[in-house]
Amino acid sequence: MEKIAKNYQKAPRQQAASRQKLLLNNSLPVQFIQKYRHAVPLIIYGIIYLSWFGHLERTVTSHYRVIHVAFDDYIPFCEVFVIPYLLWFAYVAVVIVYFFFRNKEDYFRTCAFLFTGMTIFLLVSTLWPNGHHLRPYTMPRDNIFTDLVAALYRADTPTNLWPSIHVYNSLGCHIAVMKSQRLKKYRSIRIGSFLLCTSIIMSTVFIKQHSLFDVMTAFIMAAVMYGLVYRSDVLLNFYHSSQSRRKRNPKIG
Repeated sequence: MEKIAKNYQKAPRQQAASRQKLLLNNSLPVQFIQKYRHAVPLIIYGIIYLSWFGHLERTVTSHYRVIHVAFDDYIPFCEVFVIPYLLWFAYVAVVIVYFFFRNKEDYFRTCAFLFTGMTIFLLVSTLWPNGHHLRPYTMPRDNIFTDLVAALYRADTPTNLWPSIHVYNSLGCHIAVMKSQRLKKYRSIRIGSFLLCTSIIMSTVFIKQHSLFDVMTAFIMAAVMYGLVYRSDVLLNFYHSSQSRRKRNPKIG
């Protein structure tokens, strides 16, 4: 009888602990983390990429392969294109953030496309240091746009260029917009994305940030990745299979 009484007294404590655990699992911070845990790969990769690229920018300053094709010499310097060049940062960020909140599958496709190409770029820049000598020695005009280009030149070395990530990521973002079922009815957004993507690509050669060779190889890499990410869905299928395995074998405890 004494044992039964003790168990009876213990039961309410266990129930209270279970209720407390349930409340904790249903609390807003936990719900937020569970809902947006797909941000973790983005944060981790962002740290890795910026650290790796920063190292390359500090170390690849000489003894690199000069990239140049004959057609580069016929492309004029046009400083106004610095505007779409700088808009690239907002373009990529807005596309990723939009899909992050609106469509998880589109978000994963976009990240898979961008991160794979960016990793290839880092590997190429590490194993085959490259740069160019296309920048003008002096600015041909004095205006706000040439001031912006000069500031860009000071911040960004003319190395680690191939393939052009400005071009590749612009193509990746525009493809993501065009393939999105949610954005199909927004014709103005799709047209705006195309115009911005095109102007960013043009800007890379008009402000002498890239050789035409960087641009063309970025197109080739984007075409290959389009087949892998959007045509075959290899990377997304891998994600779904890993998720289903996790559901079949849940963690205990």
